Amino acid sequence: MRPKFVVGGAVIAAALAYMIYAGVTQSAVYFVTPAELRAAAVAGKAYRLGGMVQPGSLRWEPRALDLSFTLGDGTATVPVRHKGTPPDLFGEGRGAVVEGTWSADGYFRASLILAKHSEEYKAPHGPSQAGYKELIRTLKGDGR
Repeated sequence: MRPKFVVGGAVIAAALAYMIYAGVTQSAVYFVTPAELRAAAVAGKAYRLGGMVQPGSLRWEPRALDLSFTLGDGTATVPVRHKGTPPDLFGEGRGAVVEGTWSADGYFRASLILAKHSEEYKAPHGPSQAGYKELIRTLKGDGR
């Protein structure tokens, strides 16, 4: 009777270990940098590319919903094109992760843009700082 419990416990432990392993590997977010993509880009292959949106590179055509910009990592840059609206936090000098494919024409065709934001929030402390009046107005409950 004891061997059955030992075998059953081992099967349950193995199943639990596999579920934890599978959950961790699927939830991990990996992306390549512009330098890594430039070194070994394969046309048509899906990638997740991360970097900083280069200042002066952002072009937005609202009528055509065409967005183009350049992602860089300090070593290399990659031109990116996207059809659709940019996320609210997206902008020059900010981090972004884009999902899409490398084009044979030498640019990254993004299907999804994920804008990175700072993990640190600093509330405005004085009337001279941007957002101070808006913060006070929302705290008082005005404008509902």
